[in-house]
Amino acid sequence: MIPGKPSKYRNRKTVVDGLTFDSAKEARRWSELLLLQRAGQITDLARQERINIMVNGQKVCAYVADFTYQEAGHKVVEDCKGYRTDIYRLKRKLLKAVLGVEIRET
Repeated sequence: MIPGKPSKYRNRKTVVDGLTFDSAKEARRWSELLLLQRAGQITDLARQERINIMVNGQKVCAYVADFTYQEAGHKVVEDCKGYRTDIYRLKRKLLKAVLGVEIRET
């Protein structure tokens, strides 16, 4: 990125506890999820998990989730969204159709 030029979607990279996030919103959500994990409401918190989308044994694409965790015995895939791009919408539909995975948007 060119110094002084704003990013395409106006987000600002943010660093929290040595971890770099694509936006301040994502960094805030990470802090909230850490508190929920410490309180025992969620487990297995992870960030930037890659989920391959396979059709007929061939990899079509990959979706990188902002966060994944277990909540009440179910895996949650979460994405902090400010703007829904066409590619994101397509991958969201593929995840649902091929893997039965719903993305929780925050």
